[in-house]
This record gives sequence, structure tokens and C-alpha cells, in this order.
Amino acid sequence: MILPLSIPSPDTQFIQIGPLRIYFYALCIIAGIIIAVFWTARRLERRGGERGAGFDFLVWSLVLGILGARLYHVVTHWGDYFGPGKNPLDIFAFWQGGIAIFGALIGGAIGVLIASRITGIRFWSFADALVPGMLIAQAVGRLGNWFNNELFGGPTTLPWGLEIDSNNPAFPVGLPDGTLFHPTFLYEALWNLLGVVVLLAIERKWRPRWGTFFAMYLVWYGVGRSFTESLRVDPSLLFFGIRTNVLAALLAIVVGVVIFIVQRRRHAGVESSVYLPGRHNPADAVLEETADPEEFYQVIDHGDRPAPSADDSAAPPAEERPKPTPAS
Repeated sequence: MILPLSIPSPDTQFIQIGPLRIYFYALCIIAGIIIAVFWTARRLERRGGERGAGFDFLVWSLVLGILGARLYHVVTHWGDYFGPGKNPLDIFAFWQGGIAIFGALIGGAIGVLIASRITGIRFWSFADALVPGMLIAQAVGRLGNWFNNELFGGPTTLPWGLEIDSNNPAFPVGLPDGTLFHPTFLYEALWNLLGVVVLLAIERKWRPRWGTFFAMYLVWYGVGRSFTESLRVDPSLLFFGIRTNVLAALLAIVVGVVIFIVQRRRHAGVESSVYLPGRHNPADAVLEETADPEEFYQVIDHGDRPAPSADDSAAPPAEERPKPTPAS
């Protein structure tokens, strides 16, 4: 039975323009990427990064992120591409659906590491700036699953259940026509949008840096994803009876907690004296440099200021010390 508030699934998944077929799924992914890139670039610039620095990360993180997302999906849905009646070349048809955010995070992180070495911007500085844009991109990208009529949850009697045609190959066998399903795409999109509001409020109040803000994102996303993933009915590899994406979400939470604890300990007390454009900075403020295994000067959090020399006696008195300026 279709209830008045139920969510209909789109009847078409693409736009046909002559010989060109444009999938809504791909458009959602592209739209999310564009939003994330521009928002991240603006956040980097406001913190003192060179104008356009965010776009230097785009090519590396985008290409490796897409490859990682597709590879993760193929590995966790092996039976969809290999076996009797399957075409392994479908691996490359990612526009038809089938990418995984956890694979995108891994591949994108590798791309960011490469771009970090090229630009000199610290990995964690970029990761912190990326958080809100990433959540928006994930929320927009989930609309692509709606257009593809895929990755829905189990049956539900809730009024906002998702309508799925019984002819859909993913429709569970044995269920009657008209069964409604949990709209997991909507649950995750709303959770991500709420995350933008909550995490930006936290950032505004406590200014987490050095990767601790990104750690909060991992925990937030992991909590929401573990819930929505548990509702889904699409086939997935199981480990210890648990879906691989649920395990990945739980791992994201653990990694986020570890990063937060480690980075807070390594950079304890730094935030109170870090220069950021737009923040009040007394002329005699001292920019602390703490031991860090990364070899790059701190563009985002410390401006263009070099690490202090071992000979502190050569430093001018506080009242003569010039006010730091943001990186150009």
C-alpha cells in the first residue's frame, strides 16, 4: 500500500541529448565535488593559504578519490562483476552507480598527501578545511542513489517510506508489490547536513585544528553511516556476520578518536597563540612551533612564518617584533 507521504522513486535515471546520455547520478556527484572544492578553497584562503591553493588539491584528490571509491565498491560487491553472466568491463561503468565513500576517503587522502607535498600546505590543515564541504558533497551525492533506485533499506511502515518498483532487480524476493522501504539515502543526507551545522558550531566556539576537526568529522560520519548501512538490503560482503561498510564505519569512528587524542596531545596549548587572518593578534604574539614529523612549513595555521631558530637570543624584544602577516 502506497501511503500519502511515501517518497516516489524517479522514473528515469538519465537525460538523453542526441547520442549523449547524462546520468543524474553523475550530475549529483559532480555537483557535490564542485561545492566541496569552492567551499574548501575559500576556507583555506581565509586562514592564510595562497589564493587558489585549494584547487591544487582537486586533480589529485578527485582522480584518486574516484578510483578508490570504485575499487572499494568492486571489492565489496565482487559478485556483481565476476562470475557467470557477468561482464567484468562493467567495472569501468561507474556512472551507472556503484562507488563507496570509504574508498573515496582512502583514495582522496592519498591524493591530498601528494598535493600537500607539492603545495607545502600541511595535510591536516587541508583536511580540517575540507570537513563542511565534504559533508555537503556526500549529502548531494546521496541523491544519486535516489535517482538510481538503489541502496535502500529494509521494509518499513513509516509514512515516509520509499517506493520501489517490484520490477527493480534489487527488490527483495518474496515481498509484495507496493512494499515501502527505508529511504537510507535521505537519512544519510539529512545526517550529513546536520553535521555541517553541528561541526561548524563546534569550530566557531573551540577552533579545533591540527586534524582534530577532521577527526570529529570521521566520528560524526561513522556514527551516522553505521546506522544507515545497517538498514540496507543490497548484497555486501560479510565479516563476522557484519556488513563490510558497517565495519568500515566503526573503523572510521575508532580512527577519528585516535587522531583526536594523538593530535590534541601533540599540539596541546598551540591554539591559543596561533595566528590566523581575521583573529585578533597582539603585535608581540609569539607563534609557537611544536615538534611535528611533517617537513613542510605551516601555511594555513602559522602563516608564512619560518620555524624559530635555535638561537633565541637573536630574536628582537617583543615590542619590536613585527606583526606576522598571512601567506600570500
